[in-house]
Amino acid sequence: MRAIGVEAAGVTKRFGAFTALDDVSLKVRPGTVHALLGENGAGKSTFVKCLLGYYRADSGDFVIGDRQEAIAQPQDADRLGLGMVYQHFTLVPSMSAAENLVMARADVPRVIAWKAERKRLGEFMSRMPFKIPLDIALGMLAAGERQKAEILKQLYLQRRVIVLDEPTSTLTPQEAEDVLNLMRELATSGELTIIIITHKLKEVMAFADEVTVLRRGRMAGGGKVGELTAIDMTTMMIGAAHEPGTLTRSGDPEAAARLTIRDLRSLGDHGRAGLDIAALDVRPHEILGIAGVSGNGQRELMEVLGGQRPPTGGEIRVADRSYHARRNEMHALGVRLLPEEPLRNACAPGMSVIANLNLRTFDRTDNGARRFWLDRRRMAERGRTMIEMFGIRTPSPDAPIGALSGGNVQRSVLARELDGDVEVLIVANPCFGLDVKAVAEIRARIVAARNAGTAMLLISADLDELLELSDRIVVMCEGKIVYETPGTGADAHEIGRHMAGHA
Repeated sequence: MRAIGVEAAGVTKRFGAFTALDDVSLKVRPGTVHALLGENGAGKSTFVKCLLGYYRADSGDFVIGDRQEAIAQPQDADRLGLGMVYQHFTLVPSMSAAENLVMARADVPRVIAWKAERKRLGEFMSRMPFKIPLDIALGMLAAGERQKAEILKQLYLQRRVIVLDEPTSTLTPQEAEDVLNLMRELATSGELTIIIITHKLKEVMAFADEVTVLRRGRMAGGGKVGELTAIDMTTMMIGAAHEPGTLTRSGDPEAAARLTIRDLRSLGDHGRAGLDIAALDVRPHEILGIAGVSGNGQRELMEVLGGQRPPTGGEIRVADRSYHARRNEMHALGVRLLPEEPLRNACAPGMSVIANLNLRTFDRTDNGARRFWLDRRRMAERGRTMIEMFGIRTPSPDAPIGALSGGNVQRSVLARELDGDVEVLIVANPCFGLDVKAVAEIRARIVAARNAGTAMLLISADLDELLELSDRIVVMCEGKIVYETPGTGADAHEIGRHMAGHA
């Protein structure tokens, strides 16, 4: 067996007065798939960075294979055969797979003998359980093939333990199943030991052998997956039993569209196609979900609707009035946005929570008229009301919003954007990277806004989220709408087929 085991004994890591890992011990058996679970801030990333040498543990030991090893820097992890496939692609998209694999080696010569390298690559590929085209620029390949290239890189570097960080977040359902099955086969055959970090409990139940759960930097439990339920794992993660609630819908989508898009076009980035949307309508009491592999126009659509990217043609109308994504129009027409990465795209990180909660209304009176001075007392009242209503956990209303956790930043922006009369809400990846409780809460808020009559456009890379929330789903591919289906009874694999461009 090439696979080796990993054992951590009493690993502790502190950052000043904050203890990110507190006496964590776990054992990963060779040739198995081991899931590492936990809420945001539970210590998963810190543990992996200690294992891979990006952080040095303050105390505790790692046993790799049969030997205790000091892992002080990434080169130590490389030497021991430890590697990682990251959530976002790290290979150079303008280079071919062959070029990426050769350039990844530590011993790459200054002058590359490509004839010899191609022979070596051919021998390597003949032993692999899957193939990808070696001579095409990686940026031209589908997301699933790029993910396989990331895995091939680790195998080419002769890794014996691979950490997978949210490995299916950018894949279609078919690609996700394909990649996880391949990794499972490599573990079962004794080629690799796999540690998988994921928030998708369905993947854990289907592909992992054992699980370890961290909570607030400490071990919260674990065991064999076959002996645990999803509720058992969730309870370990959050410290209390949590069963998914049923999101109750009320109010049928109305006939007249509130958001109307016709012949919308924009420029693309980095060689990707821009927007080319012939028609898209969103009605009151409706969540229209937009599915698609990342990079197929979703970000461009969000930026056009939010005023961050100018369209090159077409028309957008809200309530049958022309819309150009200007601030005054957003106020008048009740258009609100919750963009992806809200701390970067929708907040002033160094300003207080109170100030950020008032960014939309600081220069307006309660009846919407312009204000030419700051009413700080009214701002504080509004801010504290939103903090209480949305359960925003902050050390102080005057603390900088950049000091809050991801879930609390998300709650803050959602509180601000849902304040007042909301006619159209445009949301991108609202639950990305959040813990189970925060996900449930934010999804409930989204459905409540829909029930109140908001017309909602939901852009998400998480197909399960779209299937749960959407009344209707469309698929974007290369900037175009290529498929539409009702949300109820939607076929995930059919959606995935169109996401991959197989119409």
